[in-house]
Amino acid sequence: MPKLQRNFANYCVVSLFVFFWSLLPPKVLSQWPVMKTDADSLVRMGADYIYNMEFDSAEICFKTVIQKYPQLPAGYFLDAMVDWWKINSFRNSRDYDRSFLDKIDKVIKVCDGILDTNEFEISALFFKGGALGYRGRFHVVRENWFRAASDGYTAFKILLKCLEIAPNNYDIMLGTGIYNYFAEVLPEQNPSIKPLMLFVPKGDRKLGILQLKASAKYSRYAKVEAMLVLLQIYYDFEKDYYSAYELAKELVQKYPNNPLFQRYYGRCLVSLYYLDEWEQHWRKILDWCNQKKIGFDLLTAREALYYIGSALFEKNQFDEALQYFYKCDEFSRKLDKDGPSAFMIYLNLKVGKIYDLQGKRQYAIMQYNKVLSWKNYRDSHEQAKKYLQSPFTR
Repeated sequence: MPKLQRNFANYCVVSLFVFFWSLLPPKVLSQWPVMKTDADSLVRMGADYIYNMEFDSAEICFKTVIQKYPQLPAGYFLDAMVDWWKINSFRNSRDYDRSFLDKIDKVIKVCDGILDTNEFEISALFFKGGALGYRGRFHVVRENWFRAASDGYTAFKILLKCLEIAPNNYDIMLGTGIYNYFAEVLPEQNPSIKPLMLFVPKGDRKLGILQLKASAKYSRYAKVEAMLVLLQIYYDFEKDYYSAYELAKELVQKYPNNPLFQRYYGRCLVSLYYLDEWEQHWRKILDWCNQKKIGFDLLTAREALYYIGSALFEKNQFDEALQYFYKCDEFSRKLDKDGPSAFMIYLNLKVGKIYDLQGKRQYAIMQYNKVLSWKNYRDSHEQAKKYLQSPFTR
């Protein structure tokens, strides 16, 4: 399945209920026993623990919520989110799949028990929608496309129902913002999925960003998740690297142990050509990988090696750059099960450029031919052909 269609499934259909934080405005929170002062504090504290990869502390918070409020879904859902972040942190492992799915099933069961009595019970709708949304995202990660689409569609219907009940809730705006943005943007980028949009409401790119900004600024619980979605939109889709940088900087300051936030911050430094900071930051990430900090895995180490090598290349420190590129190439050969990755392709292009600059034309030609033997990624073939015709120069 093409990358763009995967993004569509992940963001536009499946992720309409990103995270659990779709609750009523503060003035009516007292209607829900789960949001009494003690539970509210535990929810906030536990969420911070999750984002900072302190999973044991998060589990203690959420199991306390379950113990105090066993009839309500909040604690069960939050406990499932710990496993969700473990799945995303240990990207080469499936050790947490079964536990995550079992916990999601428990959330849905508890919500259904409430909804059998009152189909408009808002917290049960929210948590069921969140559970289905995350289960859908899990199936996207595992490439179970039919299951992902099924869960995503059900979550979408629940979102619409929630909007009728609380249309101006800033936490709900996380879901509506995601939908509005991607429902317009992704069909524009890939016309082949336009027929799918005939069966769902039309999106609005600008409105989606405004809703996400409002959620990031004013929501009670969705603030961090909205910031993350905005960061991904600015970096991956809008190519507004400075706006992405501002969000990433705030996130890494608050949650320094989060590898996803750290990677995005590092990518922003590269895109903005903050050369010294770029090298220093990726060296720090590589150190964390060597220390085996949670989530700083082999994939992250490979990325760090590539960007450190690229920084050294920009500084004309070619021998040092080659050492990092060679190691990145070694990691890529271990990691790339379905053919050469973008890292593998571009590091070999850069190695060819270094050989040209060092006067090793024969070896440079070998690198460019190697790149041409692989699949074309963006402009990789164009570059390789160009430098086969004439050597790379500064």
